[in-house]
Amino acid sequence: MSVASPTTAAAAVAKREHAKLAVTDLTLDYVNPETGAAHRAVEHLDLTVAANEFLCVVGPSGCGKSTLLAAIAGFLPPTAGSIQMNGVEVEGPGAERGVVFQEYALLPWMTVLDNAALGLKLRGMAKPQRYEEARRYLAIANLHGVEHKYPHELSGGMKQRVAVARTLANTPEVMLMDEPFAAVDAQTRMVLQEELVRIAARSQLTVLFITHSVEEAIFLGDRVAVMSPGPGHVRATVDVPFPKAARTWASLNSDPAFGALRDRLLDLVRASGAGAPSTPGTTAQAAATDA
Repeated sequence: MSVASPTTAAAAVAKREHAKLAVTDLTLDYVNPETGAAHRAVEHLDLTVAANEFLCVVGPSGCGKSTLLAAIAGFLPPTAGSIQMNGVEVEGPGAERGVVFQEYALLPWMTVLDNAALGLKLRGMAKPQRYEEARRYLAIANLHGVEHKYPHELSGGMKQRVAVARTLANTPEVMLMDEPFAAVDAQTRMVLQEELVRIAARSQLTVLFITHSVEEAIFLGDRVAVMSPGPGHVRATVDVPFPKAARTWASLNSDPAFGALRDRLLDLVRASGAGAPSTPGTTAQAAATDA
């Protein structure tokens, strides 16, 4: 095992201290409520997310990606290690961390407008103000003329946009997204990905995005973190060099650098799944560094 030099260790501490999210030496265990069996999902995991950064997390199935997100959201307490936001320990769910799940999680008896305004209602905001705020974020999510419809009248893609708008309306500092586009068709997914890039840039959000898709991670992220098999840790991070303003599927699919970066990340994921050593290399398109 290599030992970090004092200079490297000091730099890592400074990075954690200035991060929006800082996960340090995290271990996560959970107990199956039906069998009582204990399972270690994450072990000795370190990760930082800067303010306004869009960080995507990929890795083999069962590596603990979603468990990590649940812990950052405050739904699961650490077994060991720490999770901090703005230098303060995360001790439970909070409005400063909004969560968008794979399931749409809309209330079927409420209209689109009421679903989007639900968090504001729970915070005690008066109806005129919360409807005004909800309409603004529905427009940001490119939802027009649907505020009086009910969830069953919407497509899957529209339902997920409502979920995103509802989270944005609560003005979180960090948005945590757990494979939110996995349940929609491929064409809708591409549209939603392009819109999310636009929304995140416009809203100046910090985003942690869990995905199984390397291509989705490249398209959305400023960096991509690659996790090892479970119990998972972050074995490498990769910078994504493409300007956000140029990120459309039409432009990236024709860029040889996109294909090279996709292949590089796929190699990292496959290597981690095969139990390969955790020392990543570098390419001209991206630098992979120990997380």
